[in-house]
Amino acid sequence: MPINADYRGPADLVEVIPVFPLPGALLLPRGQMPLNIFEPRYLAMVDDAFRDGHRLIGMIQPDATHSTNEDKPALFQIGCVGRITQLAESGDGRYVLELTGVSRFKVVEELEVKTPYRQCRVDYFPFVDDFTARKGEDEVDRDALLAVLTDFLKANNLKVDWAGVESAPNEALVNALAMMSPYGAPEKQAMLEAPDLKTRAEILIAVTEMDLAKKRTSGDPPLQ
Repeated sequence: MPINADYRGPADLVEVIPVFPLPGALLLPRGQMPLNIFEPRYLAMVDDAFRDGHRLIGMIQPDATHSTNEDKPALFQIGCVGRITQLAESGDGRYVLELTGVSRFKVVEELEVKTPYRQCRVDYFPFVDDFTARKGEDEVDRDALLAVLTDFLKANNLKVDWAGVESAPNEALVNALAMMSPYGAPEKQAMLEAPDLKTRAEILIAVTEMDLAKKRTSGDPPLQ
């Protein structure tokens, strides 16, 4: 999706961003994530993102294995910042919006703030390649990815728009499948932290193959 801002590198992004901890949520550069915002603290976060002019929100997963406070769980160290590229008011107090991923980030520190939502100082420089669209996509094993996608669809009685799949560039295909995958926080975090697109695709393939093998062994019913 085209966006009005031109982010050419880490210096084009603000260092302090609001963060939205959401388990199982995976945003990747140039990917689109729909969000239904209804909690007052996150409604305020969206308002402030527009008021401050940057329109940026950092998506990050809570780290359940290292959390002792349910109200303020520990966070993984890597997330992805997205720009609000669509927003609609629902009429019942909610915001329905879409984030477009810009770059991954590493949390430098979480700040003590008076806002109802959490904020972090972040570093984008470890992920400078995120600012180059389609970088490394020629290294992706597209045939292996499509093969495991076919097996997954058959095993779960699902259908897909194959014309759209076949026309999608490798970056868009890998990232869309990773974001939509039905796996847990550890698997999603592994795909987020992958050093390059090729590795992300390999992780997605491996996780899917393990899931399919487990279902065949256990006789679990397909996803509903």
